[in-house]
Amino acid sequence: MTALVADSKCLRHDTGFGHPERAERFTAVFDGLKAAGLIEKLVRIEPRAVSAEDLELVHGARYLALVEHEITSKLPQLSTGDTAISAASWDAARIAAGSALAAVDVVVGGKAANAFCLVRPPGHHASGDRGMGFCILNNVALAARHAQKRHGLKRVLIVDWDVHHGNGTQDIFYADGSVFFFSTHQWPWYPGTGPAKETGEGAGKGTTLNCPLPAGSGRAEIFAAFEKQLVPAMDEFRPELVLISAGFDSRVGDPLGHFQLTDQDFTDLTKLVRQIADKHAQGRVVSLLEGGYSLSGLARAATAHVAALLA
Repeated sequence: MTALVADSKCLRHDTGFGHPERAERFTAVFDGLKAAGLIEKLVRIEPRAVSAEDLELVHGARYLALVEHEITSKLPQLSTGDTAISAASWDAARIAAGSALAAVDVVVGGKAANAFCLVRPPGHHASGDRGMGFCILNNVALAARHAQKRHGLKRVLIVDWDVHHGNGTQDIFYADGSVFFFSTHQWPWYPGTGPAKETGEGAGKGTTLNCPLPAGSGRAEIFAAFEKQLVPAMDEFRPELVLISAGFDSRVGDPLGHFQLTDQDFTDLTKLVRQIADKHAQGRVVSLLEGGYSLSGLARAATAHVAALLA
């Protein structure tokens, strides 16, 4: 079975008129899944309540206090970076994080083979002590740490196919050899991180794998990175859980990126990641929504992705 976490409280995060990361993204994906007849095939699960202890698995207490203070003070943007906020943003961010933890619980607990988290705000640009790039809490990093600390998993793979480099995720695990971070991303592009030479340090040396690609890259270039670099790396790393930072701004026509992936490509990428999980991780996959800013394109690509999780 495939599980879905989709809490409407994520709609309350208000980024203001004209902002690309808007509430309509959530609605577009949910409606796309419904129109495709997938909602009734998915097991619906509720977000897990998030404690300070949960959040501090990744984020510093000082940063968490700063975020809560700035949101309750009705500031329009986090002081740490380019992340618009509103009165309900802290609740929405905690729901997004709780969705990630709940999905891990269900999948690692054997109640579902895989899961998709329809969440916002996204998370992969948030580091342990800094929110930026539309992100407040790093949902995928919290999922990885939760799997390790609460379920005892030793090795976790994070696959990030967003068009933007997941700098926050990389920073969090850069010196930690227990979480492997793999990213395909447009280069040069926001946030200006993720060259191939960044491969980790200390205990994490060799567990960061960046595949920066030029604007206009599509199936050939991205699948080559997955097949020729990620697959053999996973034969050595052998993850026990696979997490996906599923950014659909790498789809053709997205206003914030210049990659050329199609809906069929997302189907096939999902199948490829599932093959890695089947081989090494008992098939366990948890996917979390990151970017994707063309509403129609996002809906179609996410629907293709979820259909491939169900297949």
